[in-house]
Amino acid sequence: MPKYKIKIEYDGCNYVGWQRQNNGPSIQAAIEGAVLSFCREKVEVVAAGRTDSGVHALGMIAHFELINNIYDPATVRKALNFHLGAQPIKIIDTEIAPDTFHARFSAIERRYLYRILNRPSPPALDTGRVWYIPRKLDIFKMNQAAESLLGEHDFSSFRAKDCQATSPVKTLNMLKVSQSNDEIHVAAHARSFLHRQVRNMVGSLKLVGEGKWSPSEVERILLAKDRAVAGPTAPSEGLYFLEVIY
Repeated sequence: MPKYKIKIEYDGCNYVGWQRQNNGPSIQAAIEGAVLSFCREKVEVVAAGRTDSGVHALGMIAHFELINNIYDPATVRKALNFHLGAQPIKIIDTEIAPDTFHARFSAIERRYLYRILNRPSPPALDTGRVWYIPRKLDIFKMNQAAESLLGEHDFSSFRAKDCQATSPVKTLNMLKVSQSNDEIHVAAHARSFLHRQVRNMVGSLKLVGEGKWSPSEVERILLAKDRAVAGPTAPSEGLYFLEVIY
């Protein structure tokens, strides 16, 4: 019974998120449908993370098992992309994984990228793929604020109300703000994140970048352990599931 590990790139704009749901199309359901069309097997495609509605991926990892068929990885990749058709979901790599591999539980670090377009003019090509902020942001101060969030903390102030994690304590390995031409990138690395944690942190960093908050304010908000005192949730369209480390 082969286990296939797949690397996926997708545009989440028109999907309810990764997870299969009853209220609209999902990435998971689309890939499971492609597998069914390809080899007539119903499978569960298990991902390293569950992205929200509108969130994109450059390197989501998932796995599934086939019971009645064995194919070489290249055939699987080509067949799934064929059956996905014009959907903005592509399998960019496929390999046979060991039986012990699990896309979610084997992960030791998940990496996200948040893109902010920071210029006077709105996007022409990246609508739905960046957070457009015309007001100039101070990335030096944003980085100062980000440093206070590194390490192990109770991240209740940056946790969504409907978060199902058993504990609000997470260890943030990296939170770095950088400039790339007209874009500001926020890189966030951790073994796991709370629901909407990255978007909530970016929303607070944005207020620091605008000069509405001092960098030290973010540390005070972290210690408050209260979502009500933190900044807004950044829009989903700027967030990308970048890669997974195993």
